[in-house]
Amino acid sequence: MSQPFETLSEHRCFGGVQGFYRHASNEIGLPMRFGVFLPPQAENGPVPVLFYLAGLTCTEETFAIKAGAQRVAAELGLAIVTPDTSPRDTGIDGASAAWDFGHGAGFYLDATQAPWSRHFRMESWVTRELRELVLSHFPIDPARVGIFGHSMGGHGALTLALRHPDLYRSVSAFAPIAAPTQCPWGEKAFGGYLGDDRLVWAGHDATELIKSGHRVPPLLIDQGVADQFLAGQLHPHLLEQACEAGGQPLTLRRHAGYDHGYYFIASFVEDHLRHHAAQLG
Repeated sequence: MSQPFETLSEHRCFGGVQGFYRHASNEIGLPMRFGVFLPPQAENGPVPVLFYLAGLTCTEETFAIKAGAQRVAAELGLAIVTPDTSPRDTGIDGASAAWDFGHGAGFYLDATQAPWSRHFRMESWVTRELRELVLSHFPIDPARVGIFGHSMGGHGALTLALRHPDLYRSVSAFAPIAAPTQCPWGEKAFGGYLGDDRLVWAGHDATELIKSGHRVPPLLIDQGVADQFLAGQLHPHLLEQACEAGGQPLTLRRHAGYDHGYYFIASFVEDHLRHHAAQLG
């Protein structure tokens, strides 16, 4: 029986395999790309998996190439799935006009506003279609699934875990957009994808979800203090306040001198992988 995806490339890596793939997505209505790192332990049976959601302008390759995660993932026996950050080649006018909206900026939600609603169904793709494809066709333990991400993808990891608590047993984020209803990136994306109703927006804002009673396993968040987007876009203090008020376990670590990029992520990715491994068992 043929696989429901195309293998673009596979590379031996720390005893495991880093692969990149493409499939015809029913949710998106277009081809979608994703990466999978399988540790050497996967040769002997199903392994736990982490879904990593990347940030604005990134692709399914960014984390695999820049974060340096495979060495520790191989040691811990963790698979890592890296979805692309949006549909591509949608034919939508203006979809490539800005770096923070449209192509490369799907925000991990299902758009409700035309013309975006036809293809920008990232929440359904990540939580349903891609998840089912990976769990069905790779040696993955469906009972041990975690999620993490960076910036826009940190927002995605937090909100998808809060909105789908039965799917993810561990959660973490690097420099997430923690309160998107209160920052320019989020206002632009939510207005374009979801319309003007800010009550609808709140359903995709981690801070607001925690305020409304949603809960997840203990969170780990790392934030660089020299992050150029910290003051204007990220607002981790608002998430911190909501977690404290609501009793949501949170470890928020602030790191002097670190910015928003992958040198920061590479510096702390081992801590995140060990955090997930401990929770996934």
